[in-house]
Amino acid sequence: MSLLSKQVAHYLERASWIRKMFESGNELKQKYGAENVFDFSLGNPDLPPPAEIKSAMKDLAGRLEQPMSLGYMPNAGLPSARKALAEYLSREQKIRLEASDVIITCGAAGGLNALFRAVFEAGDEVVCPAPYFVEYGFYAENFQGRLVPVKSRPLTFELDLDAIEEAVNSKTRVVLINSPNNPSGRVYSADELKVLIDIIEKKNQELGRPIFLVVDEPYRFLTYDEISVPSLMAMYDHTIVVSSFSKSLSMAGERVGYVAVSPKIPDNQELLNGITLTNRILGFVNAPVIGQILMEKAINVTVDTNIYVQRREAMADVLDQAGIEFSMPGGGFYFFPRAPGGDDQAFTRSLFEENVLAVPGTGFGYPGYVRLAFCVSRDTIDRSGPAIKRAVQRM
Repeated sequence: MSLLSKQVAHYLERASWIRKMFESGNELKQKYGAENVFDFSLGNPDLPPPAEIKSAMKDLAGRLEQPMSLGYMPNAGLPSARKALAEYLSREQKIRLEASDVIITCGAAGGLNALFRAVFEAGDEVVCPAPYFVEYGFYAENFQGRLVPVKSRPLTFELDLDAIEEAVNSKTRVVLINSPNNPSGRVYSADELKVLIDIIEKKNQELGRPIFLVVDEPYRFLTYDEISVPSLMAMYDHTIVVSSFSKSLSMAGERVGYVAVSPKIPDNQELLNGITLTNRILGFVNAPVIGQILMEKAINVTVDTNIYVQRREAMADVLDQAGIEFSMPGGGFYFFPRAPGGDDQAFTRSLFEENVLAVPGTGFGYPGYVRLAFCVSRDTIDRSGPAIKRAVQRM
C-alpha cells in the first residue's frame, strides 16, 4: 500500500524533466568531471548578484543587534519593501500602484499558488499558451483547478489566438501569460496581446463576470534587440502581475517574489486581503525577511545583462553550426530549438550520450523541441559545439 496519495504518486511518475536532467547531470559530473559536462538543463543564474546586494548584506549585519530585526512581520511583507516595490512597478507597468496593491511572496511560485488558492472554485480552468513553465499544471491542480494549454505557432511561438478564443469558456477563471516565455524566449507583441484582450473582454460580457489576466514576468528585465515587454496592467483592467527577483538580482534561493493587483479592479482590496490570507494559511506566512531587505536595497538595479547578450550569440552560433533549426529568443536565457527528426526525447538522449544536458519539450507541453538554458559560462557554450554536432549527426 502506497504511503502517498494517488495524485502525488502519479506526479512522481511524471516528475519534472528539468529536475531529472539536473540529477542525471550530477551523476555525469561525478563520473567525467564537471568541466567535461555541458549542462544546459536548469535556469539557475550563474552570475553574481549586483554589488548593491553585497552592500545591503553589510548593512543587514549591523541591523542584527536590533530587537526583532529578523522577526515576524505583516503577512503581505515589510511595509518599506512594499512601498519601494510599488514605486518600482509604477514606473515599469506605466500605472500608479500603491504599497497596498502589492504583496511580497515566496517567489513567483508562491505568488501564483496564493493567488489560485484565493480565487479558484473546484473545476476552474487556467488557459495558458504552450510551451509553458512545467509547474503551472501542478499549481492549478493544487486547488482543484485545471490547466488548459493552447499550443502556440510552431518555431515562432506566436499566440494562436483563434485556438485561445475556442479554449476560453464558462469555466475559465484565469488566462495566464508568461512573457518573456520560459522555455521559448518569446516576447508577446502589443498587437497580439490587444487581440487577446479583445477575446477576454468579449468572453467577460458573455459570462457576466471578469476573467483574470495573469502575467508571469520574472524575465521582463532581460530582452534583446530593443524588444520591450508591453504592460498588460495598462491595457486590461483585471490584470494581475506575478514575478520575482530570482533572475534579475541572481538570488533565486532567497525566494522573493510578488503579486501586484491592478488598482483598476473594483474592490481590489478584497482580492488583496484574500491573497494575503492564503499566503499565510498555505504555510508561507511571509517571504524571507533577509530577501525582502536585499530586494528593497537593490530594486533599481539588475545583474549585467550584456553577459547574456554575448551568450545568446554564442549559443545561436553553436546551434547554427550543428544545423539545428531555431528562432532567436526575444528575452530570457533559453533557446527552444526544434529537435532533429522531431523526437525531443530521442534527441535529449543523444545529447546525453555526448555529456550535453537539455530538457525535452514534452515537459513544457510542446513535444518536438528541446530547451537549452544559456545561463552558463561562455566557455561551456563554446566547448559544447562539437558534442552537440555529434548528437545531431547520430540522429
